[in-house]
Amino acid sequence: MRAAIIAAALSCGLAQGATAQCRQALALGLDVSGSVDLREYRLQLDGLVAALNDPEVMQVLLAQPGAPVSMLVFEWSGPDDQIVLVPWTAITDHDDLRDISLTLARAERRVSTPGTALGTAMQFGAALLAGRSDCWKRTLDISGDGKSNQGPRPRDVRDHVATGGLTINGLVIGADAPAYGDRRQSDIGELSSYFRAEVIAGPDAFVQTALGFEDYQAAMTQKLLRELSVLAIGALQ
Repeated sequence: MRAAIIAAALSCGLAQGATAQCRQALALGLDVSGSVDLREYRLQLDGLVAALNDPEVMQVLLAQPGAPVSMLVFEWSGPDDQIVLVPWTAITDHDDLRDISLTLARAERRVSTPGTALGTAMQFGAALLAGRSDCWKRTLDISGDGKSNQGPRPRDVRDHVATGGLTINGLVIGADAPAYGDRRQSDIGELSSYFRAEVIAGPDAFVQTALGFEDYQAAMTQKLLRELSVLAIGALQ
């Protein structure tokens, strides 16, 4: 199973516009499992587009065009449902960001199995990053709104894939505001603890939280700034 995942990831994640110098390879995995409805799906993709076009994020992304960030975006749900939306793309100018944004804006919700195979998503993302040895830093970013319920357990996968300096970060998405009995803070705390214990790994790994899908844009913006700023600041000094 793991060999098939790696083969599929390498096949659909072939580099587009890769350069000899790459500051950071960043693979973003978006949760499209059964708990994510069409509205939440759109909030997630549109939130990522808005975050990528935030002025501060754009400044960091474009800080060193001679050694750009290379980005890939994929969706995940059940054990056999991972698909790359944006292949590896070196972000050297505003046109590259525009192309990524247009691809994400035009993406449509596809039919997928309802399960949450978080461990498989980690394997898939790590396989995509395995071929990016040309990059100074390799980061896998997994967004999710629930615990894994299919496929290998994340804790069993993590030690195998988080090698060679790979960092795995998490963006935990809580439930949107209920009509009554707001338990969002306690629920997001429990899910964040799960991601810290089972998912994140590697140098400077962290968990970012979005209280609900309405908060996804702001959380993604903060996460991107945190993930990208260190190398960008070093390059500018």
